[in-house]
Amino acid sequence: MRRTLTLVAVVVIAVATTVFNTTPAFAHGYVLTPPSRQANCAQGKVSGCGNIIYEPQSVEGPKGLRSCHANLGQFAQLSDESKAWPVASVGSSVTFTWTFTVQHRTANFEYYIGNTRVATFDGRNQQPPPTVSHPVSLSGFSGRQKVLAVWNIGDTSNAFYSCIDLNVGGGGGNPTPTITPTPTPTVTPTTPSGTWKAGTAYTPGNTVTYNGATYRCLQAHTALTGWEPPNVPALWARA
Repeated sequence: MRRTLTLVAVVVIAVATTVFNTTPAFAHGYVLTPPSRQANCAQGKVSGCGNIIYEPQSVEGPKGLRSCHANLGQFAQLSDESKAWPVASVGSSVTFTWTFTVQHRTANFEYYIGNTRVATFDGRNQQPPPTVSHPVSLSGFSGRQKVLAVWNIGDTSNAFYSCIDLNVGGGGGNPTPTITPTPTPTVTPTTPSGTWKAGTAYTPGNTVTYNGATYRCLQAHTALTGWEPPNVPALWARA
């Protein structure tokens, strides 16, 4: 009996030690759009990323760091500037969207280019929704830039870090569509007759009759079906 109690005590102590020595994952998150470096790794857009492809939300370290990998050795690839990081083209402003796997009370969000803090947003020490978006002005910056986004937790000494590679002033959004002019139908000009007829080339001053009414041409054009004089007052006027 005494031996059984001893074994039970050992098991309880072992379990308790495991629970209290393991750091719980209270909060996790990262910048999803424009894609951060960990987002690009998780999406398979960059090779040789290591373990970050499985947990892009886990770049957590003490507050006040200025590194992409939060000084965590297992995520050191995120600070490797020799990698071919995809670059998102944006205008003079950009909206950053965080996604959270677990929400946690938030002190604030900060955005840096180099040592310059370009924006901050108060978290009011509240739990964020599953996603949070921040419009950030990048006026005064242009070309290739690396933005460090920081999520400072409200009731711990830690923060989460994401680096985003941008081409500021490189556009963004939907490209301007290329408009291809509609070719003018090839029609063999004929001498206008007294009755309006599709396929006939008319010049200003020509007069035609249509459904018993007389019309005077206002603009040079080649008549098409649907352009009967009563239907296109920009081309014809009652005489």
